[in-house]
Parts: sequence; C-alpha cells; structure tokens
Amino acid sequence: MKGRQGTVMTKAGLKRSVLEQIDKHREKIIGLGQQIMANPELGYKEFKTSALVKHCFAELGLDITEGLAITGVSGVLCSGKDGPNVCIMGELDAVVCPGHPFADPITGAAHACGHNGQVASMIGSAMGLVYSGGIEHLSGKLTFLGVPAEEYVEVEYRQNLRKQGKIRFLGGKQELLARGFFDDVDMAMMVHMAALKPDTKVVVGGTSNGFIGKLVKYKGREAHAGGSPHMGINALNAAILGLMAIHLQRETFEDEDHIRVHPIITKGGDLVNVIPADVRIETYVRGKTLEAIKDANSKVTRALRAGAEAIGAQVEIEDIPGYLPRVTNEMLDEVFTANAAHLVGEHMVDSGTHGTGSSDMGDIMHLIPAIHPSCGGAKGMAHSEEFVVDDPDTAYVLPAKIMALTAIDVLWGDASLGRQIIDNFEPLMTKEEYMDMWEQLTGDGD
Repeated sequence: MKGRQGTVMTKAGLKRSVLEQIDKHREKIIGLGQQIMANPELGYKEFKTSALVKHCFAELGLDITEGLAITGVSGVLCSGKDGPNVCIMGELDAVVCPGHPFADPITGAAHACGHNGQVASMIGSAMGLVYSGGIEHLSGKLTFLGVPAEEYVEVEYRQNLRKQGKIRFLGGKQELLARGFFDDVDMAMMVHMAALKPDTKVVVGGTSNGFIGKLVKYKGREAHAGGSPHMGINALNAAILGLMAIHLQRETFEDEDHIRVHPIITKGGDLVNVIPADVRIETYVRGKTLEAIKDANSKVTRALRAGAEAIGAQVEIEDIPGYLPRVTNEMLDEVFTANAAHLVGEHMVDSGTHGTGSSDMGDIMHLIPAIHPSCGGAKGMAHSEEFVVDDPDTAYVLPAKIMALTAIDVLWGDASLGRQIIDNFEPLMTKEEYMDMWEQLTGDGD
C-alpha cells in the first residue's frame, strides 16, 4: 500500500507515523486537558467545552455536526472507501464537587472524574490520524464525538427537560442513541482517566453496574413548627422513615448482585419554623443485572411508600431510565490490550473486574461492539476533591495513542479485522427492544 510520496506504507509504519504526530502535538493535547479541567460544566450545559471541541475539529478539517443532544459535537474523517464507522468518544461534562481545586465557584462543577482527559485524548487521537495522513490507508470512517451528560446528576432539572420534550434520556449517549446518531456507527471506544495502582497504567475489560433513577416527592401539610406542629403533616419525617426503611432492606440484597442505593435529600422543607410539606429525594438503584435492579427497585419503592403511610403524608415516585450494566467485547478488548502492551509493556496492563459504578457506555455496549478501558494519570478518589491529574502524559497522551492505534488495526486495508469484530458480535438487544425495555421498566411511554 503506497503513501503520498509513492513509498509502500505498512501498518507498522503508519502506526509509527501516528505516534510521531501525537508526540509532536503533546503540549497541545495536555493544554486542552488542562483548559477543560479549569472550565468544568454540568451535563447538557457544556457550551464552552463543546465550542472548544468544535474549534479543534475545525482545525483538523473534520466534517462537523453540532447541537447533538443539545451540546454534543462530532467530527468525521472519511476514507472514501467502504468500511465500518468507528466512533471515538470523549465525555464533555463534570460532576459537582465544590471543594475541588478547579471547581467552578458558582456551580460547584469540577472534573473530579477525569472527563477532561477523555476529551483531550479523543482530540489527540484525531490529531495523530489526521496529521499522519493515515486515513488514506484505512477503509471506512472515524467519527470523533464529544458527548454530553454522562454524569447522571441534577436529576430533577433533567427530568424537567424531558417533560419539556427537549430530551428523552438523562444520559447523553442514550439520548444520541434514541435520536439515531448511533444508527450508522459500527463500533465505539473511549478511555476513562483513573487513579490506578503504581504498577498499572492501563486496565482493559471488566463490567459494571447499571441502575434505575428515582425522583421522590413527599407531600405533607404546613403548620407553625412551634405553635401548632400537631396541625401539620411532616413530610420530612415521612422521608426519613422511608430512607430508614431502605436501609433495613439492605440485608435482603444478594452480595453477588452488587446492589447500591444512595439517596440524597435535595429539599428538606421551606423554612425552619414551618412544618416541612415539600421534601424531595433523588436516588439510584444500582445492580449488576437488570433482574437484580428490578428486584431491588421494587423493595426501595415499597420502603419509600411505607414512610408516607406511617406519617399520613403523600408520596410521588418517578422511576426514570438509568443506565444498563457495562459488558465486554473480547475481540475489541484484545486489540486495545495489544496496543497498550506495545506502548507501556505487558506488566503495566491489567484486566478489569466488576465495578459498582455506572456509565451510559453500557447502553451502547448492548447494541454494538464497544469498549471502555481506563488509563492512569490521576491521583485521589474519583468524585472527590482529591482527584486531580498527576501524570499528564499517562492521563492525556497515552490513551490518545492507544485509541489511534486500535482504530488503525480495525480499519487497516479493507478493514478485515473490523468487519470480523462486527460479524462476531451478537447484540444483547435491538434499538427497538432497548427503547421498549426502558418504557417497561419505568412505565415511561411517549
């Protein structure tokens, strides 16, 4: 296969060229990661980050589409030859962590989960593949995607967006899936930044919990808290009893199901001298399988209703589509692992196990071949103020290289490996089954 100068290009030669380009643009890739770190935004509000990604895509000459699920933006690099569409993703949003050193002073948003690294490495992989001219040796196309709203936060705010018809799902990848963005995507990958063990730089594979989201509103009756509390119905007391009832259910959860229920009270009343009549709770019910999630969710609902019944309050419980458990794709994992081992050594690459967190990448994994490995480069506990970048090369540059090399492997020549991965993939559900599944689980029709 000949390159631009008429010389024969091998796959190994193309990989070297891509790595050289990523190294050449190392400072820019790291700078992007740090710039995003310093400007965190919450899901479906990532307008600054989206604009930055769009600017980078424009510099690379990609075919840009913006306004995807409100703030998402994609850039496409097409070979002009028939082949799979490989999507390389980076998540735009942050979490709320007001104590983080790079937290937004107004919103409390902070990249305490490493999404700034995802976006930087996604753009870094695009730089390597564009500036090397590598696309002429590949078949198919590469879609680089800045995806919004992975962190399932501000549940009431997003539920209001749903009721206004602006979104159908609280998670950005789910929303894009529902809108048809992934209809012509054949496989997908992204890399999560993590604080790994000192002797590990990359973790590949593993599974994770899925969950159902819940919005809970207890309604009582207001009264003077000092003068006539007996005339009121204390919605906060009802909520506290409901939460206690959830805790008393925990011994009924099977260990192997990895159930996690972690509610927060987002409104505990209106004034200290008024009996609380409006109390609101947000929570997830997480588990390893859909069956486990459904079982735990019914117990949580029953417990929440019991709190209202005991106090004489009313309760409204909304079940909202959460995320599906992450699953694995062994063939794509193997390609990624081989490239990681080539760059950092086999001894620095580990296999994932089961994680009790969740990601809307699990939803994508049920429909197409997709992977969600992790690279180190951070220190501190995720979603805490201690989580910061410790090693920029591992956090930003290394994942860019591994994703670019993996894209080359699956699209090289006539994309025979990519086609093989697709042919061997058995979807766990169709898109129609996916949409129906969430409707049945949450009672949420059109």
